[in-house]
Amino acid sequence: MTHVLQNVVFPLDRDPDLLPLYADPETWSVIGEEPVRVSNRAHLGNILGRNSARIVSGRRVSLGTYFNAFPASYWQHWTSIRQVRLTVRTAGPATVLVYRSNGSGVRQRVDTREVVGNASTHFDLDLNQYSDGGWLWFDVVADEKSAVLEGAEWTTEQEPARAGKASLGITTYNKPDYCVETLEALAAAPDALELVDRIFLIDQGTQLVSEQNGYAEVAEALGETLEIIRQPNLGGSGGFARAMHETLQRPESDFVQLLDDDVRLEPESLRRSIVFGQYATNPVLVGGHMFDLLDRPKLHGWAEVVDDAPFMWRNLYQEKLPHDFGVANLRQSPLLHMRMDADYNGWWMCLIPLDAIRKVGLSLPAFIKWDDAEFCLRAGAAGFPTVSMPGVALWHVSWVNKDDSIDWQAYFHARNRIVAGLLHSQSSHGGRLITHSRRVDLKHLMMMQYYPVALRAQALRDVLSGPDHMRANLATAMPAARALAADYAETTVHRDPSTVLHSRHGRQVYKMQTKNNFDNPTGMKLRIFTLRTLVSHWLHNPNPVNIVQPEVEFGKEDAHWWRLPAFDSALVSTADGSGKNIYTRDRKKYRRMLRETIRLHAELKRRWPELQKQYQRALPELVSPQSWQQIFEEKA
Repeated sequence: MTHVLQNVVFPLDRDPDLLPLYADPETWSVIGEEPVRVSNRAHLGNILGRNSARIVSGRRVSLGTYFNAFPASYWQHWTSIRQVRLTVRTAGPATVLVYRSNGSGVRQRVDTREVVGNASTHFDLDLNQYSDGGWLWFDVVADEKSAVLEGAEWTTEQEPARAGKASLGITTYNKPDYCVETLEALAAAPDALELVDRIFLIDQGTQLVSEQNGYAEVAEALGETLEIIRQPNLGGSGGFARAMHETLQRPESDFVQLLDDDVRLEPESLRRSIVFGQYATNPVLVGGHMFDLLDRPKLHGWAEVVDDAPFMWRNLYQEKLPHDFGVANLRQSPLLHMRMDADYNGWWMCLIPLDAIRKVGLSLPAFIKWDDAEFCLRAGAAGFPTVSMPGVALWHVSWVNKDDSIDWQAYFHARNRIVAGLLHSQSSHGGRLITHSRRVDLKHLMMMQYYPVALRAQALRDVLSGPDHMRANLATAMPAARALAADYAETTVHRDPSTVLHSRHGRQVYKMQTKNNFDNPTGMKLRIFTLRTLVSHWLHNPNPVNIVQPEVEFGKEDAHWWRLPAFDSALVSTADGSGKNIYTRDRKKYRRMLRETIRLHAELKRRWPELQKQYQRALPELVSPQSWQQIFEEKA
């Protein structure tokens, strides 16, 4: 029996920004070290359907693109498949050329066929030379007449290691429009739905998905496959835990596929992730990459890891992100040909085998932040690694325009990172985690950002109280954190269109004239700067005129922690540009908070071994289906 591993697809939307992710009909030249487009021949009119495209006479189109090249290295490394068949269906005279790459991105020709009329051309390709990386793909060249690519698939005759379907778990809080769009995309993708057992939409909001325009029609189309579950807002961890819990009751499901709410889905990616999970030699988590929903050719999230010493998450090759496929496509990006091994994947899109959940439990009751990383670390330690799979992706609102490190989410950033460190860090006393956490507080204090420091202090107090607090405040920590903002005037975003805010000395603009101009201080300069600034803030009372009116104004990109401390007050743009915050020096708050953060971090360091044992002992109960079932019943 023939099994389709991957379909060649074209974009669902008539969006020219998406074309480089699916087809590359452009001519490229390399000038210096960067690829440059010398002629643009991309035409949406040549996309004839979901699986077909016109190749204009004399032109060449490459399918060596993010969504249509075949990630051979991942299939060789994680599955037992050692040969795939590429089938290309064409109409008209054309030449089909098949290529491969290695882990360094070096291209090699594999095969070439000339075709005429209506043709179905097969290429049998071995998967035995891709240990370090590499893709397979094909190009189509039209001859004297235009040709049509009518479809193409990558297939195998080998049976999968497991045949169960996946249930989808979509967690939402007041994003009904996004959810209906996702459901409509699924309803229009029968080949993906063939692998789906149930769609659990966990609605935790007040703006109900069931009342959104278009819901009735899509619900009718999906029928009994769709199930809406209402529950109070227990955060992403509570919503995804509910999806895990419900999927455990489904005998037809071998996996749960977690999806965020504010996303645009590529249904073929969903299908690919499930198929890859079915074929993996041993059960693995299959994570999807993240593109920017508001700048769709830009890739923001690929293989993610947790560095143990500071116990902090990051992307591999973080400095290379975001990657703009409108500037450099897959064939011009050698780094993207390397096989990257991940520690975890964000739960914007992540396929989890039920075997892993049965062995390690459900999500940590963390509300938001670090629940995905913690679960993947826990699963990885139990023998269920995470594969961050190329060609499996969706579009998600990126964090470029967010201030979540200084809003109410600061509590969860701090609390959950420390808890995850207590559970999984291999470094003595958490390595540099405590030092780094204290440094974050010092930066906020020097920048006159007192609200996030107050939240982070509460996070430390809760961690020090023991693991029982996580379940106790699951539904209350977020409202409490948001309510605390009323005590801090800096949290007010000034957007009144009838008022123009001014600072006394105008806007401070910093331009990088030379490499070292206005650079972040490091090494000994950093120590001296920090000490002087902390002492200055301890001793200095602000000038009253700077309290009445902000002293200076900064754009968000210029408002760094080593610039704001020089002033008594500052007017700073929000990350999304919708308004401005006013930060004002407060010596009394500063002194109290500085003493508190030093005391709390010292206590955390002293008690780390004791707390580590407490949290590790409590973990099996915190993440057990029985514990979560009780939470769902209590909050119903």
